[in-house]
Amino acid sequence: KLLLPKRIGIIGVSVRRKNFGRIILENILAEGFQKHNITIIREGEESIDDIKCVASLSALVKPVDLLVVAVEISQVPDLVAEVISSGCAEAVMVIPGGLGETAESIDRAEKVATMINASHAAKDGGPIFLGANCMGVISRPGKYDTWFIPEEKFPKDRGGSYHRAALISQSGAFMLHRSHQCPQLRPAYMISMGNQTDLTLGDMAHYFKGFADVDVIAVYAEGFSSLDGLEFCRAVRSAVLQGKDVIFYKAGRTPEGKAATSGHTASLAGDYMVCENCVQQAGAIVARNFTEFQDVFFLAETLHHKKINGNRLAAVSGAGFEAVGMADSIASDEYRMRLADFSEHSSWELAKIMESKKLSSLVNLTNPLDINPSADDETHALVARVLVEDDGVDALVIGLDPLSPATLTLDKRLEKLYGMDSEKSIKNLMIALSEESEKPVVAVIDGGRLYDPLRDTLINNGIPVFQVCDRAVGALSLYMQGRLDAQRLRSENSSHPASQIG
Repeated sequence: KLLLPKRIGIIGVSVRRKNFGRIILENILAEGFQKHNITIIREGEESIDDIKCVASLSALVKPVDLLVVAVEISQVPDLVAEVISSGCAEAVMVIPGGLGETAESIDRAEKVATMINASHAAKDGGPIFLGANCMGVISRPGKYDTWFIPEEKFPKDRGGSYHRAALISQSGAFMLHRSHQCPQLRPAYMISMGNQTDLTLGDMAHYFKGFADVDVIAVYAEGFSSLDGLEFCRAVRSAVLQGKDVIFYKAGRTPEGKAATSGHTASLAGDYMVCENCVQQAGAIVARNFTEFQDVFFLAETLHHKKINGNRLAAVSGAGFEAVGMADSIASDEYRMRLADFSEHSSWELAKIMESKKLSSLVNLTNPLDINPSADDETHALVARVLVEDDGVDALVIGLDPLSPATLTLDKRLEKLYGMDSEKSIKNLMIALSEESEKPVVAVIDGGRLYDPLRDTLINNGIPVFQVCDRAVGALSLYMQGRLDAQRLRSENSSHPASQIG
C-alpha cells in the first residue's frame, strides 16, 4: 500500500501558494498517478486543480492506501491519533521534521511512537508510518512521486525506463543530490526513511529481500533503531543468499560525524567499525564515500545480470596515461583485482588485428593494452571482442578515446564527419558486443560535455560509462569483489545452511 497505492490522500495542500503539499501534489500527478484516485483533505474547498477535496479525514468515503501528511509538525500528533482511531489509511507518510531531531522535540516524538506502537499491538496491526522528517517516495511502478522539490529545479525523466533496483536512504537530500548529479541512476523505488519513527531500515530491507521485481538494494544509513541493526544484517544476508546485490554506505565514521547524524534524523550512530564489519559479513558491498556508493550502485543496476567468474581484468586504451592509470587502480585495502594474462590464441588474434590496421610497430601486446590514438572504431571493437571471448578474462574496461581523429564519437547534429550514428561507429559496435557478452564491459569516455550524447547512448544500452579510468577500474573492482564474496556466501550456505544469520 505504501509503494504501490491505488488511492492516495494528501493533507496540507495550499489553494493559492506553492507550499510543500502543493508541490507534492504536482509531482504525484506528473509521475502519472490518476487524478480520480487522489483525494485532498482541505476544509472549505470542493476541489483543487480538479481534484476532489473533503473537509476532514473522517469525511473520506473509504480508506486510502496512502496518506501523505505535509502540515506543520505541531499538528502531527493529533493527526496520527485520528488516523489510528478512524482507520482512514493503510500507510501514512509524514513529511515534516520535528520528531526527535532536537531536544525540544523528543517528547513529541515519544508521544507519537507510543501511539503507533499501541496500534501495532491491536488485532488489525494499525497503519504503518514512514518518516517523520522524510521526502517520501518515488515509485516508478506505482506512478507517484512525493518529493517536495519543484519540477523547475529538478526536472525528471517521467515515464522513462528504470532498473530493477531500490534506493533506501535515511536522508532524502542524499538521494536528491545523488540522483541529480548521477541521472544514470534509475532505480524503480527511491525511499526516504527520515527519523524511522515507525518503519525502519531493517523493515525496508526485509521487504525488498523477497521482492521479486528488485535485484539491487542500495542503502544509505545514518543510524539504526534499537536492535534494528541486527535485523538489517539478517535481511541483507537473506537478500544476498537469494541472489540480490546489496550496496551500503554508513554515515558517522568520525565522532564529529556521529554527532551530526544525531542532529539530522534523530539517529543513534553506534560504532562505525562494528556496523561496517557486520554489514559486510552479511554480504553487502560497503562503500567508503558518496562517490564510491553511487559508482557501485550504478554498476550493480547495469551489470547485475552479467556473470562474474573471477577477478581477472583486461584493460584497453588509446592513451598511454590511461593505461597506466588503469594498472594503478586494480588494488586497494578493500579489493584486489589482477590483470589477466592473455591466452596464446588471443595474443595471436590481437597481433593479426594490429598488423591489418598497420599498428604493429606502435603497440605492445600487454595488459593494459595501449592500442594508440590512431586506432579506429573497428580496432577498438575487434580488440574488445577478442578479450571478452578469452576464458582468462573476467571483465573488460575499455577507453574509447573520444578525442582521437580516428574515432566516430560525436553527435551527428554537431559534426557529420565524426558522427557516432554511423553503422560502423564505436557506439554501435560496442553496444552489439555488450549485448552478446555475458561478461561485464565498462567504457571510459575521458572528454568534456561534447561527448555526453555518446555516454548517454551507451548507458541507455546497458554499458556503464565513466569519465575517468581510475574511477572505472576502482568501482568495477569493488563491485566484482563484492559479487565474488556473495557467491562464496551462497556456496557456503548451500553446504552448511545452518550458518545463515538468524
